[in-house]
Amino acid sequence: MTQLDERPVRTAATTATADPATAWFAAFEDALAARDVTRAAGLFAATSFWRDLIAFSWNLTTVENPDGVTGLLEATLDRVDPSGFRLTEPAATADGVTTAWFEFETAIGRGRGLARIIDPGDGDGPKAWTFLTTLYELKGHEEPRGVRRPMGAEHGATRERVTWLERREAEDAALGVDTQPYVLVVGGGQGGIALGARLRQLGVPALVIDKHPRPGDQWRNRYKSLCLHDPVWYDHLPYLKFPDNWPVFAPKDKVGDWLEFYTRVMEVPYWSNTVATKAAYDDEAGQWTVHLEREGKPLVLKPTHLVMATGMSGKANIPTLPGQDVFQGEQHHSSQHPGPDAYAGKKVVVIGSNNSAFDICGALWETGADVTMVQRSSTHIVKSDTLMDIGLGDLYSERALEAGVTTEKADLIFASLPYRIMHEFQIPLYDRMRERDQDFYDRMEAAGFDLDWGDDGSGLFMKYLRRGSGYYIDVGAAELVASGDVKLAKGQVDRLTETSVVLADGTELPADLVVYATGYGSMNGWAADLISQQVADRVGKVWGLGSGTTKDPGPWEGEQRNMWKPTQQENLWFHGGNLHQSRHYSLYLALQLKARHAGIETPVHRLQEVHHLG
Repeated sequence: MTQLDERPVRTAATTATADPATAWFAAFEDALAARDVTRAAGLFAATSFWRDLIAFSWNLTTVENPDGVTGLLEATLDRVDPSGFRLTEPAATADGVTTAWFEFETAIGRGRGLARIIDPGDGDGPKAWTFLTTLYELKGHEEPRGVRRPMGAEHGATRERVTWLERREAEDAALGVDTQPYVLVVGGGQGGIALGARLRQLGVPALVIDKHPRPGDQWRNRYKSLCLHDPVWYDHLPYLKFPDNWPVFAPKDKVGDWLEFYTRVMEVPYWSNTVATKAAYDDEAGQWTVHLEREGKPLVLKPTHLVMATGMSGKANIPTLPGQDVFQGEQHHSSQHPGPDAYAGKKVVVIGSNNSAFDICGALWETGADVTMVQRSSTHIVKSDTLMDIGLGDLYSERALEAGVTTEKADLIFASLPYRIMHEFQIPLYDRMRERDQDFYDRMEAAGFDLDWGDDGSGLFMKYLRRGSGYYIDVGAAELVASGDVKLAKGQVDRLTETSVVLADGTELPADLVVYATGYGSMNGWAADLISQQVADRVGKVWGLGSGTTKDPGPWEGEQRNMWKPTQQENLWFHGGNLHQSRHYSLYLALQLKARHAGIETPVHRLQEVHHLG
């Protein structure tokens, strides 16, 4: 027996005088130190969930119930060597659930988490119901923040002094010529920029590339009414939050300017006017060969890791319909829609009934176009004010900040709810929203609009996580459909004629312009275009949980497919999502890349399986 094996066992029963969280963590750490996996797993309730964001698994993974905890610890415990579990604030108990914020250490890093502890009444003391562990820092590779921040100025007299700017200019000039990026990030929207900032602070040689002339053009070039539908408190980027006077819902051009400003201030290595045209992975060399065109000139880079940060709203899903070649008017996807100004007095048919469709219909109506929306399947709608209050107000709002819920704390609370049971928390919220705005929903149904609340009534956010489509956050355009100012047609599109759109039931809609607000395909479509279909199939579908609901086929996978974590293609990663996800999950992706750059072993527990192709 080792010395660890001979340590006295401290159970929950022997610490019964302590609060449930203190007792539970004392027992849990003792079991881990003794390498007693059975005892540690026994501290989890019969129905329980441990979500780990790279701290134990070098993966984003959720295990369920004591058996799942056993499998995770048997695979990782000796290597991780967790210790030093400590509460960071007094635990709080409400409705039989004790919520505990904690920190801990591993052999290579420092972590934090959130536990919800219950007493099942079986006489064995407190048990964990939900347990979140996250890694936020690597030992010896801490970010230069706070007391570790750089001096900036070099005091004293030095011949041939090199200034901060000169060092940056030399670094930029050498990148891609004398030095290769360790990480190449394809896509310079908010996701790529956030990850680039993280990698910059961690000292990982990285490069973000984008086809547009300036950072933020992804937003500037969209239709002029576009704005964020999520509130400012939900949308901060890493390190640098929006100022206190920033609009609650930022217009697109303001978002674009902020991204450009952020890229400069955070010194993100960023190449504009750059397109990746082809990529291939060399298994023996362990690196990529990526062909680019920068400012129209060919260039080859040899990064070790390739990150596709092209976004969920990147690869347009454009239907192929009979008659598109004979239609005499204009037609384009919503991502190419220039705005309404040129279409005053024109007849416009917008195919689709989700966010972009409503935004575009509303803006076209405002400029005097004759607009018809074609609804092909039911849509979930929630009014913006109601969503902000009931759906997000406790986590992301001035109200939340006043209650001590910072953005960082809100992110961890959000992350601590396992996807398996998240819908159970969402359903009552959306029931309240429906009750509050029942008059609005009655008007929409009276107009013939098909509404839904998700397959199980869990509303917008679960639809977003499961399929990334099928909803609209109403900022006013839905009232135009309810009133009939925007006409409504329903059914599948059969064909186009020279002057119209014809539905399957024979309805003919005259059109000068057809807008395909038909969404976007799986992000692995970008991998197929850039690398190969074989690699895209090796990776499989990107996004979704395997919930078995509409457009999210099972089996259950427990996490977002292939997002922010290793894939079946070595050294290929996917990063994106909304601003909240880009902010929060960029940390874990950046730490995974930093660990590999630093030579830290990163054995992945439960590598993503492939059940569906893109």
